[in-house]
Amino acid sequence: MPRKGIVKPRKIEPDSVYKNRLVTKLINRSMLDGKKSVAQKQIYMALEIVKEKGKDDPIKIFSKAMDNIKPSMEVRPRRVGGAAYQVPAPVRGGRKESLAIRWLLFAARARPSSEFHTFAEKLAAEIMDAQNGVGGAVKKRQDIERMAEANRAFAHFRW
Repeated sequence: MPRKGIVKPRKIEPDSVYKNRLVTKLINRSMLDGKKSVAQKQIYMALEIVKEKGKDDPIKIFSKAMDNIKPSMEVRPRRVGGAAYQVPAPVRGGRKESLAIRWLLFAARARPSSEFHTFAEKLAAEIMDAQNGVGGAVKKRQDIERMAEANRAFAHFRW
């Protein structure tokens, strides 16, 4: 937290191909070692694979997958009397997107390289699975929401 003033969120320009802000966030998050052109190439290849397999607009499929991944509740640690409790709390809008993108990329990278040869193939498979409500990223969301539901007894510590 800053000592002075509030931090304004940066304006993210939409990407050049699909004119979508979420695609830009996905590109920026998937980038390794500052190699943005490599990340762009992989993301656009993944969206082309989604377009071929999905027979629909890849942005519609991607946004449906993101909606299936975005969490509504999470647990946040709260220290009360020397003990740390996992207190369930709703997830704010910007954090929903960032968690969904993080989980999507993590699940895509965790897929086996023997079955999928490029990162674009892994990401496309994960997007298609997430759109259908299955896959590693959706499982992560379900685990987080299940943990929040299990710790509902500590909801009175939220303030």
